[in-house]
Amino acid sequence: MNTINETNFQFPKQKDVYKGKVREVYSIDDKLLVMIASDRLSAFDVIMPRQIPFKGQILNQIATKMMKETEDLVPNWLIANPDENVAIGHLCSPFKVEMVIRGYLSGHAAREYKLGKRILCGVPMKEGIKENGKFPEPIITPSTKAENGDHDEDISREDILSKSIVSEKDYLVLEDYTRKLFQRGTEIAAKRGLILVDTKYEFGKTEKGEIVLIDEIHTPDSSRYFYQDGYDERQAKGESQKQLSKEFVRQWLIENGFQGKEGDLIPSMSDKKIMEISERYIELYEQITGDVFIKANTSKVLERIEKNTTSFLNSFLK
Repeated sequence: MNTINETNFQFPKQKDVYKGKVREVYSIDDKLLVMIASDRLSAFDVIMPRQIPFKGQILNQIATKMMKETEDLVPNWLIANPDENVAIGHLCSPFKVEMVIRGYLSGHAAREYKLGKRILCGVPMKEGIKENGKFPEPIITPSTKAENGDHDEDISREDILSKSIVSEKDYLVLEDYTRKLFQRGTEIAAKRGLILVDTKYEFGKTEKGEIVLIDEIHTPDSSRYFYQDGYDERQAKGESQKQLSKEFVRQWLIENGFQGKEGDLIPSMSDKKIMEISERYIELYEQITGDVFIKANTSKVLERIEKNTTSFLNSFLK
């Protein structure tokens, strides 16, 4: 089965290319971005050696569907999806922070809480919250965007403003958009039997100075979901929550001695484990979108992407 590890395209009027942990972003004519979702798997800010079949398609199609379901609330960068793994949108200048919002004490927040910390990114967390328990109100815990594959770092609102990473005027917009998107995401998830636990949003500015949502939204790579059914019972018994997110990958890595720390060795993933992860991603796609997942033809996946993307660009740039 062909997976996408990396791409090396030369599109019409291409200026440059940026390769992130999962996505590869081509700048076109100083106007457009072509974002290709690879099948790479990143955990603890480390790219795993093996790719996950259909992961890129899943992330791309969830993100674009969710952008269309939230565009009445928050403007976004998206123009078109000429291929299952491709999104094309307006060239934006990204803000150097990721807006993380948490409705429940889970994941990174829970790990910090277990260490006795009661302030995360300058935001207090109440005593007595059980792991995976709901916060009284969602909290925003931003992080700085990593450069060159380094770990993203927690940062407070105060530090963002004092270091002039984002102006106060713009930051107020980012906070407002983040809360609105999380509320909509929570409502969408609830209709489909899920709880949106936490997520992150990225924003940028267009050439005209408009703040827009960019990158991905409400995907298993950027978000954590619990199943509504049985949530209360599992909490009462102190059991782990049944979840659909990349956290199951992180937990497997932790159990096998890897947390992305210096000296940690990445455990080997068997073919069975790779297919299990792929099936979990498909499960989340179908659960969160309400659609049946249709696997794209991957026999000549790079040729397919290049052909579909080039065809769109030639037409759009005329």
